Amino acid sequence: MDDEYAKFVRRMNPPRVVIDNDSCEDATIIQVDSVNKHGILLDVVQVLADVNLVITKAYISSDGLWFMDVFNVIDRDGKKIRDKDIINYIQIRLESNASFVPSMTDSVGLTPSEEHTLIELSGTDRTGLLSEVCAVLADLHCNVVNAEIWTHNARAAAVVHVTDDTTGCAIKDPNRLASIKELLCYVLRGNYESKAAKMTLATSGVTNRDRRLHQIMFADRDYERVGRAELGRVEDKGLRPQVTAFYCSQKDYTVITMRAKDRPKLLFDIICTLTDMQYVVFHGMVDTGTTEAYQEFYIRHVDGVPISSEAERERVVQCLEAAIERRVCEGLELQLCTDDRVGLLSDITRIFRENSLSIKRAEISTKGRKALDTFYVTDVTGNPVDPKMIDSVRREIGQTILQVICSSTPQPPKSPQGTTMGYLFGNLFKARNLQNLKLIRSYS
Repeated sequence: MDDEYAKFVRRMNPPRVVIDNDSCEDATIIQVDSVNKHGILLDVVQVLADVNLVITKAYISSDGLWFMDVFNVIDRDGKKIRDKDIINYIQIRLESNASFVPSMTDSVGLTPSEEHTLIELSGTDRTGLLSEVCAVLADLHCNVVNAEIWTHNARAAAVVHVTDDTTGCAIKDPNRLASIKELLCYVLRGNYESKAAKMTLATSGVTNRDRRLHQIMFADRDYERVGRAELGRVEDKGLRPQVTAFYCSQKDYTVITMRAKDRPKLLFDIICTLTDMQYVVFHGMVDTGTTEAYQEFYIRHVDGVPISSEAERERVVQCLEAAIERRVCEGLELQLCTDDRVGLLSDITRIFRENSLSIKRAEISTKGRKALDTFYVTDVTGNPVDPKMIDSVRREIGQTILQVICSSTPQPPKSPQGTTMGYLFGNLFKARNLQNLKLIRSYS
């Protein structure tokens, strides 16, 4: 009965989206008003992330039955959103009476669809792991269509779409799927695996790929700190994001503050993690400078209580630090563009392995008959790669095929300057929220 009533309320009060290019000089303002429900903030932020928008400021309020958020956004070139297709996409997705995004699945493993087979993997990271996985897939006549690979804290996770290299369709034969699963699990375990490699058959369902990678890493407990000595290098604590969590007795919330180097999808990573950990953001703000982002959220658990123990507080801080770090582009960025062919990824990753390059993150895609891949690489100890080694790799692959983009070594975030925790939220949010309330009334 409660579900039916909630559906009725949403039907009677459909989400309202206002996209305004006039009120702000340097950003497009997107205002979303809707009946409140758990996960709605993640739904909205995910839609904005899907079209590669950068959120420069945000004001979040969902305390009660109504959800009211304002986002200042720009595109990757720093310009307002003028593309009508993107504007229409945002409004259609957010104003739908149904859930904003497809339902999520909690399983990890192998899912066949009509077009491709989805493989989700996790295991201990090591140099050459991706090369070994790609070699197994090539030997099993699987063609990698697209994939994304993350590594963090000595763990690795991947979401890979493959097809049969002969038919170009999904692999559906149960015996063949079982064979793929067995061999990939063997590769993932390696010779010294202390944690079990994970790969199980999944139920049908579609989840945002970035969210799945976060969920896989979280389930693998990558947030538990691994000593940098085990990773072969010295930890620089100045490079880590600054996350705090403390109790606000006046409002009975836990206040989360985060300061880190700004990058695309940073807000999505934070909200995704809080939502999957079953926390609700009641109020919040985001403010970004030239290179740094500051975020502050007032949260409670879905059962209505704030964080109630030191152990829980430490776990939340660790999980949010991990969520920020997973997508940090560590190492040298290499981009590959060439005609696609069966076994291409296996050959490329083998050359990387033979030249002692460690892949920290990778994005694999195929458009038409072209392979468009991005790799972030270091040497085997996690340190910057010798330029002579990169020149050697490029000569072997083809200098016009493999391009060096830039070094992506993170810079340490600036320390907070003389503020009491909550000061920025208490003052900046109040002042600007009043301004936004006036804006909202003008639209009514």
